[in-house]
Amino acid sequence: MFSGFCLYKRSSIVSRAFHVGKEFANLSTEDIVFRAVCVNLRQRKWKVLEQMTPSFTNSLVSRVVCEFRQSPKLALEFYTWVGQSRHFSHSLESSCAIIHLLVNMRKFDEALSIMGNLMLANSVSPLEFTERLLDSYEICDATPAVFDALVRACTQIGATEGAYEVIQKLKVNGLVSIHAWNNFLSHLLKLNEIVRFWKVYKEVVSCGYVENANSFNLLIYALSCQKMGVMSGDNVLPNSVTYNCIINGFCKIGRVAVAEEILNDMIKAGVDCNVRTYATLIDGYARGGSSEESLRLCDDMVERGLVPNTVVYNSIIHWFLAEGDMEGASLLLSDMIEKHVYPDQFTYSILTKGLCRNGYVTQAFKFHNQVVEKHIIEDAFSHNILINYLCKSNNLAGAKQLLSSMIVRGLIPDISTYGALIDGYCKEGNIESAVQLYENMIKRIGLLDVITYNTLINGYCISGKIAEAFALFDEMRSAGISVDKVSYNILINYLCKFGCFQQAKELTKVMILHGVVPDFITYTTLCTNFSKNCSPEEVIELHDDMVLNGVIPDRQTYKAIISPLLGKKSAEEHGFMDLSNHH
Repeated sequence: MFSGFCLYKRSSIVSRAFHVGKEFANLSTEDIVFRAVCVNLRQRKWKVLEQMTPSFTNSLVSRVVCEFRQSPKLALEFYTWVGQSRHFSHSLESSCAIIHLLVNMRKFDEALSIMGNLMLANSVSPLEFTERLLDSYEICDATPAVFDALVRACTQIGATEGAYEVIQKLKVNGLVSIHAWNNFLSHLLKLNEIVRFWKVYKEVVSCGYVENANSFNLLIYALSCQKMGVMSGDNVLPNSVTYNCIINGFCKIGRVAVAEEILNDMIKAGVDCNVRTYATLIDGYARGGSSEESLRLCDDMVERGLVPNTVVYNSIIHWFLAEGDMEGASLLLSDMIEKHVYPDQFTYSILTKGLCRNGYVTQAFKFHNQVVEKHIIEDAFSHNILINYLCKSNNLAGAKQLLSSMIVRGLIPDISTYGALIDGYCKEGNIESAVQLYENMIKRIGLLDVITYNTLINGYCISGKIAEAFALFDEMRSAGISVDKVSYNILINYLCKFGCFQQAKELTKVMILHGVVPDFITYTTLCTNFSKNCSPEEVIELHDDMVLNGVIPDRQTYKAIISPLLGKKSAEEHGFMDLSNHH
């Protein structure tokens, strides 16, 4: 019997060997080496791999890098290791594979360095680079960001025409993004090629690209270069409207110092600045917490014969109150009245809100009543500030009383009025009253917004009425209201609370499908709940899926939940980065 078992075992081994031999008979030499490399690389048997390096080709190295794209750290380690071998030298083919990988890992600096070296040291033309990246695009599971990186690499080494050739080539394939265009436009501005900048910008617009904030920043900068004469054959020169638009643009993006430089250029050019010019700059400085700079500009405009108007005073008073400087705001209000600059309804609303925010609630109501008695307020705005404060203070009775007073005085409640009250009812747990008020709002004003819907959805969820919450969610979409991250996060949170973890995950997929990118709140909610109720593998899979869909993980959540599950070795093999260095 023992001999029979041995005979069976030997025949089984022979059979398997024959099967494997038959399988390998259909493989090329490179295929056999490729399989051997993959097996030994997974086990990090570098000495065994060293003996195989004479058989390495660039095609083989590219295949190995692509094979290990799900373990990018290991793939990168292999690429670096093999490049140090005396038997091997990287070519464009193997370099393209690692560039795709680096871009997918968001290691753009390393990718740009390799691209730049190949174009400078190896004389690889930008178009040849483009062709090889396109050839390996699908097999490497790449993203269009790799071509944005190529355009940036070209501009970094000064290959202006090469960058433009790459963009034109990629236009045919539909792979050029607004980011690549922006990089090229920025490069032209650095070269002071303003005429070409406008020509290329016209091309961008005519091709139907949707500009982003960076595009508009570049436009503002181009206009601030005072080259309008170039565009119009010296027939058009910038006037106060042009300068004011540029100053406003820089203030909006927080570059107030640059905006003030443009004011100085404006004065040097002999263009008259006006109250609006100063009002924009004063608000810009005050918004950034530089109250002293705001007051300095007030003095400057007075010296130039300009009188600060209500807008200027309102801006500074608002930011004084936001910083809790009640005395400064009070002195400024007195100065305003002394100079016969009369407060308007915005001034009173700013003061009412500032008093509430700083704890002077009784004074806020007294001040409000005085203003109302003088019939200065003509809309719901100032009332809404107090109603909102009362609702947040759980004083719904007071809020309803103020609403009644408002209606008696002939002021029509708006969507903010109803939204504050609905939110108050929901937080109180009185969802029936919230829905009743919601229906009353539709009858009175017929206005709905995403904030009101989200408030009601949250109220239903708090009350445990998930079905009603989803019904309202569907109604919201049917009504054409744009569902936002808050809407999804509310539902995902409560699905998790009720133990519906897979449904929460599916809703996240729907969220992504509809073009709404999950944020760190979505990430934290799901990871926290999955870690308590699901397997470690499911938690890691959830993390991977969300990162691949563009979610930037919350640092604390990643460190507390994901990192311990991976472990140091596993984290390296799977290519997970220490996200604490990326915030």
